[in-house]
Amino acid sequence: MGDDKQNLIEMLLGAAQQGASDIHLSPGHYPTVRVDRRLVPLSGQKVLDKEGLDAYAQVVLGDKQELFSKQGSLTFAFDIEQRARFRVSIYKTIGGPSISLRFIPGEIPSIEQLNLPAVVSIFTKLSQGLVISASPSGHGATTTMAALVNVINRERAEKIITIENPVEHIFSADKSIVDQREVGRDAVNFSEAIKSALRQDANVIAVGDLDTVEDIDSALLASEAGRLVYAVARTGSAVETLERMISRFPVERQDEVRNRFAGAIAGTIAQRLVSHLKGGLIPVVEIMVATTAVRTHIRDNRLRQIDQAIETGYDMGMMSLDRSLADRVRRKEISLENAEAYSNNPNSLKTLIA
Repeated sequence: MGDDKQNLIEMLLGAAQQGASDIHLSPGHYPTVRVDRRLVPLSGQKVLDKEGLDAYAQVVLGDKQELFSKQGSLTFAFDIEQRARFRVSIYKTIGGPSISLRFIPGEIPSIEQLNLPAVVSIFTKLSQGLVISASPSGHGATTTMAALVNVINRERAEKIITIENPVEHIFSADKSIVDQREVGRDAVNFSEAIKSALRQDANVIAVGDLDTVEDIDSALLASEAGRLVYAVARTGSAVETLERMISRFPVERQDEVRNRFAGAIAGTIAQRLVSHLKGGLIPVVEIMVATTAVRTHIRDNRLRQIDQAIETGYDMGMMSLDRSLADRVRRKEISLENAEAYSNNPNSLKTLIA
């Protein structure tokens, strides 16, 4: 067990130092890391078998082994002696346990370090409303939310409560009080934790996932009650985010929910991580600010017209995905080919680049 633990720790720390975002340990394969979105086998290591993976599973599971045996899959955070932190997803397969680990940086990156447009900082000046950080899994929405919350932590005296499953970024309290709660350990579910935060005198609530009707309803309630709520959604744009969340509700409630979103929403940040020409990844971002026109489109169920509002709302802090892609191409940060692959409208993109 001691040798297995040391081998695993050395492998994980080495992968993190090489800039890997993820490490995959699957039966019948070499340990494999993801660097700049590409999977790279560590061929210097042994091909993993059930015996080796069982040993690694014991290391990361600790006292969760019985729970894993019952459920067949678990997600949780794993710390290596305060040297590195990972989000672990472990699950049973026909060949034994498989383990995926996502590296979590020890320090929360700033907006500047994440290469996000400076305009996103407008969402740190708010006192209430719902701000949604959206991206497909692995494209940075959680880290962006953490960066926004940490600006408030550094600059304002607030009571901040984060609700995640698992807790990823660890905040060091600065001017604010920061309480971090993990669903399943510190709270039954997201919905109850959000509602509890209202009774815990939170000014700012950060939610790691908004997926169920109950979670969305609670986030709207908190926003309506005068709190600033940040939340992560696994969507690709402002319109998709709103459509998906509203459609979660029964048809007979959707008019009511549209009205609530129209009043509560403050903005959305939807991003993708794209390969940088010099290596690494860089975000391209769509930013929606809840102007009067945007709120009217939501209330009147004309969500598709929000795209046009974003296109024409540059002076109000908005940015379309194509404009962000065009900016990156002009700065020689990403290739035209990559930009076209992510673009919603390649013809419009070419016009913006010209």
